[in-house]
Amino acid sequence: MLNTWQEWVGTETGVVLLSAMALPVALLTVPLLALRRKRGTGRWRTALADVGMVYGTVPWVWVIMLPGAEPGTAGELSLVPFADIADLVAHGDKGQIIGNMLVFAALGCFAPLRFERLRSVWRVFVFAAACSATLEVLQFVLLLDRVSSVDDVLLNATGAALASVLSWFWWRPRKVSEERQLVAV
Repeated sequence: MLNTWQEWVGTETGVVLLSAMALPVALLTVPLLALRRKRGTGRWRTALADVGMVYGTVPWVWVIMLPGAEPGTAGELSLVPFADIADLVAHGDKGQIIGNMLVFAALGCFAPLRFERLRSVWRVFVFAAACSATLEVLQFVLLLDRVSSVDDVLLNATGAALASVLSWFWWRPRKVSEERQLVAV
């Protein structure tokens, strides 16, 4: 199936298999990282956030940066908002929409746990949009024969924002009395 290292690192199938093989390493890294950090109430949470952000985002970014059918040629550039989304919906390709929303979902879920400045759904959206725009520009500049689309940026950022809502319970702003109760426990 995958006979050369290029097939392992240069194909979507290879990236998926490598990601699956890296899962035990990621799971082992969380407690090792937490134990290595100084004692504190948030060391386990930040260890999980660090590993979750990296493990949940790097494989998606890796796939995004794989070259298309004709590397070395410029791919399409789509700067009209919602045009690609409308086209995908019209052709029934909802998998592409969901896939784009998952690219920065782990980042959106875990970044607010790790970084206090990102404890806002809007800030997560803006941060993910900036990361996504950087990748789209790189796809175009590096001549990867991929579609660089403003809709990909919108979908990536929306997925991150929605994922941040899922973790909101753990990073939401708390009242002072609620924080004191948590410290007392």
